[in-house]
Amino acid sequence: MPEQIAVTVNGRHVAVSSGTTVAAAVILAGAHCRTSISGEPRGPLCGMGICFECRVEIDGQRHQRSCQIVCSEGMQVSTSE
Repeated sequence: MPEQIAVTVNGRHVAVSSGTTVAAAVILAGAHCRTSISGEPRGPLCGMGICFECRVEIDGQRHQRSCQIVCSEGMQVSTSE
């Protein structure tokens, strides 16, 4: 069984299996990655880092593509919710 690690998404603690992408952790936390200009929730679309719909802030670094980054213990994720 994969090791469980803890990450925080918008202040909510989420336990995920090692190897889980940040995009999956955001979804597990019940959040969305960002909000469009018209106010619609946006999330991962392509899953390959091409569309940039999954951008979040990770450990203070803005505009990170969450579908391309694997969670690490204690990671702090913020979305534009």
